[in-house]
Amino acid sequence: MAKTRVIVVDDSALVRSMLTEIINRQRDMECIGAAADPLVAREMIRNLNPDVITLDVEMPRMDGIDFLSKLMRLRPMPVVMVSTLTERGADVTLKALELGAIDFVAKPKIGVADGLKLLADDITDKIRVASQARIHRLQVPPAAGAPGTPAAAGAAKSAAPVVSASLGRLSTEKIIFIGASTGGTEATKEVLITLPADSPAVVITQHMPPGFTRNYANRLDGLCKISVKEAADGERILPGHAYIAPGGMHLSVERSGANYIARVKDGDPVNRHKPSVEVLFQSAARTVGPNAIGVMLTGMGADGAKAMREMRDAGAYCVAQDEASCVVFGMPREAIAAGAVNEVLPLNKITAHLMDHLRATVGQALSRV
Repeated sequence: MAKTRVIVVDDSALVRSMLTEIINRQRDMECIGAAADPLVAREMIRNLNPDVITLDVEMPRMDGIDFLSKLMRLRPMPVVMVSTLTERGADVTLKALELGAIDFVAKPKIGVADGLKLLADDITDKIRVASQARIHRLQVPPAAGAPGTPAAAGAAKSAAPVVSASLGRLSTEKIIFIGASTGGTEATKEVLITLPADSPAVVITQHMPPGFTRNYANRLDGLCKISVKEAADGERILPGHAYIAPGGMHLSVERSGANYIARVKDGDPVNRHKPSVEVLFQSAARTVGPNAIGVMLTGMGADGAKAMREMRDAGAYCVAQDEASCVVFGMPREAIAAGAVNEVLPLNKITAHLMDHLRATVGQALSRV
């Protein structure tokens, strides 16, 4: 079996040595080069043609984000970012995912050597996933002031290509549940950014570690018509709002009188994940039943597939992202195989389809009055 060939790019000699050792310990991969900065890495990539690179966020001579932007435009390839657990590290990592990085590893600020040893399985798993991921060439950046640029950020809420809903009272009864993993930060953004302001509440489990979900929620809140926040234990689930599971905590939905509330709890990983889509979707089946809508987006593995089947059996309407638009067609494939899915759709069709489904539900409800 051919090994996955990896180049490590990091300005720390210690990190380069540790990552090289971790990679070379695996039977199915090898580190074919280690570069101290992006300019050296550029020549290595040209000469060695790796399958995957790991890329530090902050480096001398050229910022990791600038390098990634050029790489994804000129020679798209799977990239796993290595970032520090800081506020700036979280923001830069989210930008890297926007630019096309497949995933990231959050290294500790102190105790790096011991920290990387503990992360060895996570690092190598992400490299394996990246080697199988679907890569898209990054388009040339839009002109200043165009959608998606910093100059346009202030206008994002009014400029987003939202879908007209006019759902009225029904939006207060329905809840949309989203599960996602690898590639899911951008996929979830595409769904949320097109939702109208009177959308039903949205509850999201995206596989992310602690320290990143709040920045992610804040980033989305500036782009969407609906309000987006990191979920807090005990808060009401309201229409026109999206709630993201905090990294390292499970999120579920419970009933409190006439209201739905978020329940954020610590606990053991489920399907190796915390937060776990399984936990969220099981609560949807148990608590929300036919008023739930399930959405399974790109991701590796099978987290949430069985619980999505429970949702459908409880009367929920469930969709999955199709293979062609997924970065990794793992979780959607497993949900489809479990018989959990009503429709399989391209990512850019999901929001409009859900709104059409809800409007049809409104019509059916009115016809019974």
